[in-house]
Amino acid sequence: MSSVPRAPFLAPFRQRSFRFQWPADLATSWAFEMETLILAWFVLTETGSVVWLTVFGSLQFVGTLISPMFGVAGDRIGHRRVLFAMRAAYAVLAGILAALALTGTLGIAAVFVIALLSGLVRPSDIGMRNALVGATMPAAYLMGAMGIERMSADTARVVGALTGAALVAVLGVGQAYLVVTGLYMLSLVLMLGVAEGQLHAGAAAAGSAAGRVWRDLMEGAAYVRGTPPLLAAMCLAFLANLLAYPLTGGLLPHVARNIYGMDQTGLGTLMACFAFGALAGSLILSARGPLFPPARTMLAAAAIWFALLIAFARVESAGTGMVLLALTGFVQSFCMVPMSVMLLRVSRDALRGRVMGLRMLAIYGLPVGLLGAGPLIGWTGFAETAVLYAGVGLACTLAIAWHWRGHLLPREAQANAVHA
Repeated sequence: MSSVPRAPFLAPFRQRSFRFQWPADLATSWAFEMETLILAWFVLTETGSVVWLTVFGSLQFVGTLISPMFGVAGDRIGHRRVLFAMRAAYAVLAGILAALALTGTLGIAAVFVIALLSGLVRPSDIGMRNALVGATMPAAYLMGAMGIERMSADTARVVGALTGAALVAVLGVGQAYLVVTGLYMLSLVLMLGVAEGQLHAGAAAAGSAAGRVWRDLMEGAAYVRGTPPLLAAMCLAFLANLLAYPLTGGLLPHVARNIYGMDQTGLGTLMACFAFGALAGSLILSARGPLFPPARTMLAAAAIWFALLIAFARVESAGTGMVLLALTGFVQSFCMVPMSVMLLRVSRDALRGRVMGLRMLAIYGLPVGLLGAGPLIGWTGFAETAVLYAGVGLACTLAIAWHWRGHLLPREAQANAVHA
């Protein structure tokens, strides 16, 4: 491998596999964001209930409980094979929902069933795509590649949110879902050009008994427990999903409609503001990643993230809220991208899929946080609930930094290595 090109941002694209994986991931992320906006607004307008909205949001993440099994499967038969099968499932479910909408038979029950089925698979997508990048990308390019991967999701939140709202307004749910299905099909085609990691070449023929799968899973869990940087990152990931993401994700339709008095186009704008800030943060990390020690950056950004959410909770002006959402998105990229890089670098190659699968298990905090927020908002209001969530999150972030300070704060620590 020759030296890194003069434009570090472009270095990961030297890998042919990444040139296919990146647009495949981008198409999938666009479809995710369009689906989320289309269905969340459908549920809110049909039921008029923030509690049902949080239930819908929670159903999309029920699969976090089985995410470690996707990681085991990735380590055993290959991450690309698992990811391809997952995206085929998305396409089938989206096609069913499009058919229901086009025939005028789409109802709340069908939306919840589709959300549940999709939610069994979808939470593991990010972990599998990150594990695949880690298996195919040279270590020197890893921070840049992860920044670009995060940009895929961030760009999707901007384009997907605005496009999803516009398509529903102009074409209706059925036609909009045909576009979503098309994006999933495009991702499947592009995945055919993605390489499998060397570790998994020929692994499919090896097979695995159920007992071996369980031992593999337990081996991954024990490895995380015995590796302090990994355990700290898992705790922080759970904390972010439990107390931060519900406020700027599943509850944003409530903020748009009931606090700012916006329609679905306004909701798309709010989502795009958060995503635009996240995109700016990911772009900086892609270009200047080696300047940021992963663990230190992750912790500092998490603390600022929760502080910004406290400010967001107290404002009732849509303009100010948009600015705070953009800043929040920017800071969360500086938390989540270095976290992923740290997990991939600290993990042993043979356990990478299981570690990322366990990382996805932390997303289970999101449905828990959403379900808890629904009744709290009904009792105390959004502002009070958000301040409580963000305040507890800030205190716990500081506790994590203190408890694992010997492994996360020294610049020479493995968790802060900027090169392999």
